[in-house]
Amino acid sequence: MLDIINLALPFFGLIFIGFACGKWRQIPDAGLAWMNFFILYVSLPALFFHILAKTPFEQLAQVDFIKVTTLSTACAFAIAFVAGLLIRRNVADATLAAVGGGFGNVGYMGPGLALATFGEQAAVPVALVFSFDALIIFALVPILMAFGGASKAGVGRALLDGVRSIVLNPLLIAAALGVVAAATHFEPPVAIDRLLQFLYVSAAPCALFALGVTVALRPVGGISAEVPVLAIIKLVIHPAIVFAMLPLFGTFDPIWVGTAVLLAALPPALTAYVFARHYDRWIEQASSLVLFGTLASVATLTVIMWLLRG
Repeated sequence: MLDIINLALPFFGLIFIGFACGKWRQIPDAGLAWMNFFILYVSLPALFFHILAKTPFEQLAQVDFIKVTTLSTACAFAIAFVAGLLIRRNVADATLAAVGGGFGNVGYMGPGLALATFGEQAAVPVALVFSFDALIIFALVPILMAFGGASKAGVGRALLDGVRSIVLNPLLIAAALGVVAAATHFEPPVAIDRLLQFLYVSAAPCALFALGVTVALRPVGGISAEVPVLAIIKLVIHPAIVFAMLPLFGTFDPIWVGTAVLLAALPPALTAYVFARHYDRWIEQASSLVLFGTLASVATLTVIMWLLRG
C-alpha cells in the first residue's frame, strides 16, 4: 500500500498545490488563459502525438477494446443523465449532469497517472480511451442541449457544432496525426523530436497544477442533491461497468484492463464546468461536482490503484 501512496501522492500533491496557490493569491481567472492554452493546444497534443506515433500501427486497431470502453462511458453517461433528469426534471441540466457523471479527467490526469502506474504500455489505451470518449461527449452534448431548449440553434445547427468541436479539438487532431505517423512509419527530425520531448514531459505537471488552480477559482455553493450521486456514478459505478464488461468482449492484456478501469475511475473533468459556462446554466453544481469529485477521488483512486497493482 505504501508504494501506491508514494505513486499517487505526487499527482494529488500537484493538484492541491495548485488549489492552495489559487486560494492564496486570488489571481484573476484570466491569468490562467495562457497556461490552459499551452496545456490544451501544445503540451498535451505533443504527448498524444508522441504516444501514438511511436506505437506499431497494429496495436492501435483494438476494435473490441474501443467498443467496450466507449460503450461503458456511454452507459455511465446514460445513468448520470437519468439521475440528473429525476432530480432536476430538465433535459438540459440532466445533460450537463451526465457530462460530469460520465466523462472523466482523462486529458489532464490520465496520461501521467496511468503511465506512472503501469508504465509505457499504458500509453496507447490512454490515447484510445480519451479520443473515443471525447467523440461521444462532444457529439452528444450539443444535440441534447438543443432538444432541452438550452441552445437557440436547431438540432441541425447543434449537430454541426458537435462535428466542428470534434474536428477542431487539438487533442483529437494530434491523435489523428499520431495514427497517420504510426501507419506511415514517419520519424520526425531529431530537432523536432527533442522539441516534442520538451513539450510532452511538461504536460502532466502543468495540467495537474492548472487543474488545482482552476478548481480553486470556480464558484462553489452548497452541495446540491445530484453532486454526491454523480460523484458515485463517476468514481465507483463507471469503473465497475468497465471491469464487468471487458471480459464480455474478449481477452485483453492485463495492463490494458487496468488502464481502462483506472481511467474510468478518474474524477469528473472540467469539461462539465466549461459546458455549463457555455450554456449559462448548472454552473455552481458543475463547479461543486468537479471539486467534490476531485477530493473524493483521492480515496477512491488510491484504493483502485492498490487493487489493480495487486
